[in-house]
Amino acid sequence: MTLSPSDRQLVVAELGRDPTPAEEALFENLWSEHCAYRSSRPLLSAFDSEGEQVVIGPGDDAAVVALDENTYITMGVESHNHPSYVDPFDGAATGVGGIVRDTLSMGAYPIALADSLYFGEFDREHSQYLLDGVVEGISHYGNCIGVPTVTGSVAFHEDYEGNPLVNVACIGLLDAERLVTAAVQEVGNELVLLGNATGRDGLGGASFASEDLAEDAETEDRPAVQVGDPYAEKLLIEANEELVDGDLVESARDLGAAGLGGASSEMIAKGDLGAHIELERVHQREPNMNALEILLAESQERMCYEVRPENVERVKAIAEKYDLGCSVIGEVTESRYVCTFEGETVVDVEAEYLAEGAPMNDLDHEEPSAQTRDLPDVDPVEAFETLLAHPNTASKRWVYRQYDHEVGVRTSLRPGDDAALLAIRETGQGLAFSAGADPNWTTAAPYDGARAVALENVTNLAAVGATPLAAVDCLNGGNPEKPAVYGGFRGIVDGLADMCRDLDTPVVGGNVSLYNDSVAGPVPPTPTLAVAGVKDGYDAPGSGVEGDATLLLVGTPSGALGGSQYLASFGGSDAFPTLPDEPGALVEAIAAVANDDATSAVHDVSHGGLAVTLAEMVTDDAGVSVSLDGDALTEELLFSEAVGRAVVETTNPDAVRELVGDTAPVTELGTTDDSGVLSVSVDGTTIEYAAADIAAARATIERELD
Repeated sequence: MTLSPSDRQLVVAELGRDPTPAEEALFENLWSEHCAYRSSRPLLSAFDSEGEQVVIGPGDDAAVVALDENTYITMGVESHNHPSYVDPFDGAATGVGGIVRDTLSMGAYPIALADSLYFGEFDREHSQYLLDGVVEGISHYGNCIGVPTVTGSVAFHEDYEGNPLVNVACIGLLDAERLVTAAVQEVGNELVLLGNATGRDGLGGASFASEDLAEDAETEDRPAVQVGDPYAEKLLIEANEELVDGDLVESARDLGAAGLGGASSEMIAKGDLGAHIELERVHQREPNMNALEILLAESQERMCYEVRPENVERVKAIAEKYDLGCSVIGEVTESRYVCTFEGETVVDVEAEYLAEGAPMNDLDHEEPSAQTRDLPDVDPVEAFETLLAHPNTASKRWVYRQYDHEVGVRTSLRPGDDAALLAIRETGQGLAFSAGADPNWTTAAPYDGARAVALENVTNLAAVGATPLAAVDCLNGGNPEKPAVYGGFRGIVDGLADMCRDLDTPVVGGNVSLYNDSVAGPVPPTPTLAVAGVKDGYDAPGSGVEGDATLLLVGTPSGALGGSQYLASFGGSDAFPTLPDEPGALVEAIAAVANDDATSAVHDVSHGGLAVTLAEMVTDDAGVSVSLDGDALTEELLFSEAVGRAVVETTNPDAVRELVGDTAPVTELGTTDDSGVLSVSVDGTTIEYAAADIAAARATIERELD
């Protein structure tokens, strides 16, 4: 952990002296890409983050959004990419722990998790090893702490082979009067460290996350990966509830990247005050720890609280009740961030300079090239069978069945539908939740692919009758010092920002993870979006048809094939599909249709195209009979992944047309019945499969990993 020569020169000029070893390591971590966003912050102003529902936007541990004047939710997302490559179980598990503590630090109780996971090609043994370990880590941690994992996504792409991505989002719930922020409030208040003892695990984790993965990362970087203890986290969750309920917390911060040094200095900087911390007071689990180790260890399940002096004993009593360690480590002062160790001053800096003073990078970029049309010649039935079984478009049941998605008794719609739906009984609303991205889309066209990611996630909400409230993003990319990589990253930032603006969905927070690069090359630009929406009540149509009704397509019937799994499977290229001109009006119309009494099923059209969407809607008790025609090519009709479309089962087609109006075309596809069979006819070709055969074909992941 050493500063680059240029950064060290700036620090020396600021301090008027050489930094101490602890200061140098602290600057190196807090000025890393992972903490300071040196390559991405200049781009993030593209996002609109304001709205009358937004209470706290970007910059705190989590964003806060109002459901009504008394009830708020928190939204946060984070990445644990590098750690999950080195140690898939602990890397993924501690990612869950970190985003949950971000929720706690705002005074909220965590109610739902979403995981968006990206791996190399599924048929590779190493990809399956990583998938198995990551899912086990998320499952173990989430199930142990009693927070349901209700939605998410899984994608496979060859460019994740040397660097998987593990993105986890969390929603919390709180009353308005419970809100806590990270900004310290008053000189003389005490700083209290609560939770597990500090060890040497996770040292340099922030800097490790800010560099390319080396070939020997799985062995050499193991000390930079934290080890989680979900049972301690569960105790911390309940202790945090008592602390907040008792009005014992003035400000709070989760100890994540850069450990105690990161959390405490950021709290002080946000409050525009100072602090004096005595590092030897920190409760430790390993002998002979030095100042640098105590400051920068990323040991898990720890929180830093600002507490009034008269409340310290009550805080200690709650910590003892839950068998959690508790140390009064210092106090808030008028200025400067000072840390001492056994009487010696080891850090003496301006907190704002430490937390916010990193210079931004001015990087070159190359614009991605446009795709030309070069389509493969593939039999439609063969293509359908391939896509039905491809891991990207097959069932993800093997993943989500390992999660407890009903703990907390709020889950109204479970994983497997377009979006999860949670019962917020405090307001009588359903809270819809969707998260994910598609690397095929953003590889083909970073800007338009990211726009499609945003629209597809919001269409997922609309399919269960909800309209968007707010979103958080996790922007993943490779080494930004490579112009082509940075050009793709710029594209996903602008695309996501533009579509969220068009959808009137503020992006209230997020995370950036760059240097996801390895000897295998950079990852695709991957803009994970986690978006929440609301509706009246908790009921919603599912995606499976019920039979004896009409099947309609809302949205433009077909489009180009760029970014589709069809092209990824069979080769070729094409332009990216055109997206709707008025996406906001379209998703409102789909939500209105989903809430209509005559609607029995809604399913958005995206991954795999219309053919896979229809197959996913067939059940053992109900089938579909569809006839497609039009000017488009057969493969476009069946396999285009043009988003902003939904298949609707209804007993009142006229009501659907009236609700949609001029917003989008409404096309009659066919009917549903009690056959349990998919039957699709197009241009002289008929695809016919029974529900049991569809389920068997889509069980690719289960067959390999069970």
